[in-house]
Amino acid sequence: MTESFEPTSTPPQPDGPVVSVRGLRKVYDGLVAVEALDFDLLPGQVLGLVGPNGAGKTTSMRAICGILPPTAGDIRIAGHDLATDPVGAKRRLAYVPDDPKLFDALTVWEHLRFTAAAYRVADFAPRAETLLNRFELAPKRDALAQELSRGMRQKLAICCAYLHDPAAVFLDEPLTGLDPRGIRTMKDSIRERAAAGTAFVVSSHLLSLIEDLCTGLLILNRGKRLFFGGLAEARSEFAGTGPDGESGTLEEVFLRATEGADGPDAPAPRGGE
Repeated sequence: MTESFEPTSTPPQPDGPVVSVRGLRKVYDGLVAVEALDFDLLPGQVLGLVGPNGAGKTTSMRAICGILPPTAGDIRIAGHDLATDPVGAKRRLAYVPDDPKLFDALTVWEHLRFTAAAYRVADFAPRAETLLNRFELAPKRDALAQELSRGMRQKLAICCAYLHDPAAVFLDEPLTGLDPRGIRTMKDSIRERAAAGTAFVVSSHLLSLIEDLCTGLLILNRGKRLFFGGLAEARSEFAGTGPDGESGTLEEVFLRATEGADGPDAPAPRGGE
């Protein structure tokens, strides 16, 4: 029987958006990587972040998570202003990059213990044991990170991200390195935590993952927002309805939304705030 994966002690969720981004701008050496990005994410929502290579997806996520300093903009995580209360904001989020950097000299269990200390998670051991069992890492609890396969490193990064029950989780290509069982576990964990109120931002080029999990869609291109809204709205806006009466695929939505988005006749950003 599969163990329950719901958070063991979910902190109170904010009344308003878990993630609120207004006017996010990031410039590198005169190059605008992200321009005037706005969106809100409510508890339990799973937002798919998509766009071509170089669209600004990872830069946006890293800026929202406080890893990169934004050039301009207002970012709030669970009501905490990232600029004036960075510690409070970061305590309520978790970020797993596409290539998680672990501590090679620490064991799997030591990673969880270190994460618990950093986020002040009291009595973390039962929660950590549940995570290790769910992600099939229990047999590797005493193994050094440098001894783990790529997929196991990914699973350990996810376990560390979930350990403090964050209000918002940012995942960049979360299925990298995972085998089919690991992929199913990853998807189930997102669904279960979202049902418990956790908000997710999932960035991936695997449109099937976005279509399977996400309740909303944010399309970026050249650092600009092309669309923000529900998947059904995106299909209606960009893919229309085929002759058989069925809605277009997310691939069609993506291709039509980003087609010609760089030229002088590019469409204005669409979707609600």
